[in-house]
Amino acid sequence: MSSLQTLCSGLPLRPLPENRGRWAGVSHAPVRTPGLSPLEEQLALRNALRYFPPDVQELLAPEFAQELRLYGHIYMYRFCPTMKMRAYPIEQYPCRTRAAAAIMHMVMNNLDPAVAQFPQELVTYGGNGQVFSNWAQFWLTMSYLSQMTEEQTLVMYSGHPLGLFPSTPWAPRLVITNGMVIPNYSSRTEYEKLFAMGVTMYGQMTAGSYCYIGPQGIVHGTVLTVLNAGRRYLGVKDLTGKVFVTSGLGGMSGAQAKAAVIVGCIGVIAEVDKAALMKRHEQGWLMEVTSSLDHCIERLREARKRKEVLSLGYHGNVVDLWERLVHELDTTGELLVDLGSDQTSCHNPFNGGYYPVQLGFAEAQSLMASDPAAFKGLVQESLRRQVSAINRLAKENFFFWDYGNAFLLEAQRAGADVEKKDASKTEFRYPSYVQHIMGDIFSLGFGPFRWVCTSGDPQDLAVTDELATCVLEKAIADGVNLAVKLQYMDNIRWIREAAKHRLVVGSQARILYSDQKGRVAIAVAFNQAIARGEIKAPVVLSRDHHDVSGTDSPFRETSNIYDGSAFCADMAVQNFAGDAFRGATWVALHNGGGVGWGEVINGGFGLVLDGTQEAEQKARMMLSWDVSNGVARRCWSGNQKAYEIICQTMQDNKGLVVTLPHEVADECMLQQALRP
Repeated sequence: MSSLQTLCSGLPLRPLPENRGRWAGVSHAPVRTPGLSPLEEQLALRNALRYFPPDVQELLAPEFAQELRLYGHIYMYRFCPTMKMRAYPIEQYPCRTRAAAAIMHMVMNNLDPAVAQFPQELVTYGGNGQVFSNWAQFWLTMSYLSQMTEEQTLVMYSGHPLGLFPSTPWAPRLVITNGMVIPNYSSRTEYEKLFAMGVTMYGQMTAGSYCYIGPQGIVHGTVLTVLNAGRRYLGVKDLTGKVFVTSGLGGMSGAQAKAAVIVGCIGVIAEVDKAALMKRHEQGWLMEVTSSLDHCIERLREARKRKEVLSLGYHGNVVDLWERLVHELDTTGELLVDLGSDQTSCHNPFNGGYYPVQLGFAEAQSLMASDPAAFKGLVQESLRRQVSAINRLAKENFFFWDYGNAFLLEAQRAGADVEKKDASKTEFRYPSYVQHIMGDIFSLGFGPFRWVCTSGDPQDLAVTDELATCVLEKAIADGVNLAVKLQYMDNIRWIREAAKHRLVVGSQARILYSDQKGRVAIAVAFNQAIARGEIKAPVVLSRDHHDVSGTDSPFRETSNIYDGSAFCADMAVQNFAGDAFRGATWVALHNGGGVGWGEVINGGFGLVLDGTQEAEQKARMMLSWDVSNGVARRCWSGNQKAYEIICQTMQDNKGLVVTLPHEVADECMLQQALRP
């Protein structure tokens, strides 16, 4: 058992740690098939060995070469620490700055086996959301963080710690870029090669920015989505007895089971990986499990009749489940499902993100490695079958939406019937949840704001919950418009019930949806409580990259922007830069995340509150920009809600001046001007 001091002392070389290979009893990433040429294989091996002095390279070279052959990537399993990975209390980290210790706290949380999907491959969620590319990078990063002063910045190139560079106390302590590949070469095929060679990395969103807080991070958004789907599609506020069918219990998708219980419906979630399913069951996020499709349908019927609240995990392929629901409809006339979606990692469909119905789990993993082309063909056939079943159910009073995981995009590429007539490139037969639900929330400036209590003490989290509740209640009392009031009330209810639902997995963290005004007020309240000693240690503020301003993604976050700019990434890049010089402790900018490599540009931040006046100043300035950037962009695209919010924000902040659009409503004028 190593110590945190050892973990921060640089690469362990003398002696080298024992090579224990892949651990038993934990989930592992699927074998990758990068298709490297002999020259590229040499380059991958050379790139891995350059982290080590010449006297150990002869020993490590055949070992790393074997990893490349067996797994398609050099993870450096020998250097996987023996110390338990978790978010230790901040005072235990041997650092020169509190900011560095806070970053270490967040890094180790992302690699905690209770949190991470494939911890030994440094994957936090999404099947390929890397924290680092290999374990040498982890050791070096921890060492640099322990040395770092307030006048240095650590620079990270796709998992690789480039080094510590002189900067200023107001500069970020850490700047991360992941997957910044030249656009013409940002294809999936090129990515597989570049990742295998160790020169780029897919950081998903909060995996590579060190800001993941376990599946709680998406529970609240899923709760809001399912509740609003019931209101919009079914015309009900109470989801008792309603059935929500979906798939995925691995990383972020594990939130679906908990969300179903919180909203009071019957959630049936299919998962092919038994280890992932049982992990959620053991954590209390999933009430029941079954591997029998007959029992699954029987239990579903029973729960509907009794109007039970239930989360039922089906160990099997979701396509079998959808087709069985069609069979029940066609043979009995009974529609057993009301709402449906999908949260497989369909952004990565041919490397373990989606498993074809024709094969069992182990058989599919074997074919994925031995014959990628055949595996791809089965995946696309499976997608067509899944869509066919969903289309049949949708002829009745059943409603499906895309959850931003590239499901409909990949189904379209597979030839499934998902086309929508006379639609833009970002629209399909079924809406994305942003187009119908979350888009309006983003336009109001609300998004997934979060914080982590670095003391590791649940009591500190309880204090922050109470402070956040008081802030939102005061905002309502001071007067806000009805749409904003409803959002605040939903979030007050969420916070009050959070402890009851045992949402914490890993670090002592909380998420809620808030707007600019709420985020700033909550940050100030936390910072003042730290100064008074009511919160025992610094608090890290962050958010999901899936937020008002953080992500340009035409098939998800910006899918409800219809002025043609949905495929442009200025907002996310400007947000990254603006956060950096307005006081963020660290910033990150990523290619990919959510719907996949080459489909998204997104960024995030971490901001450490330590009770100082400087921290409050940074929070006020940075958080204001971090929200108003996206609201202003949505306003310019023609969104009326965003227009009203940005106008109000300009009244409250005289330093803010935004270009407002004029209405262009005369269609006849446009048609006449365009006549030849």
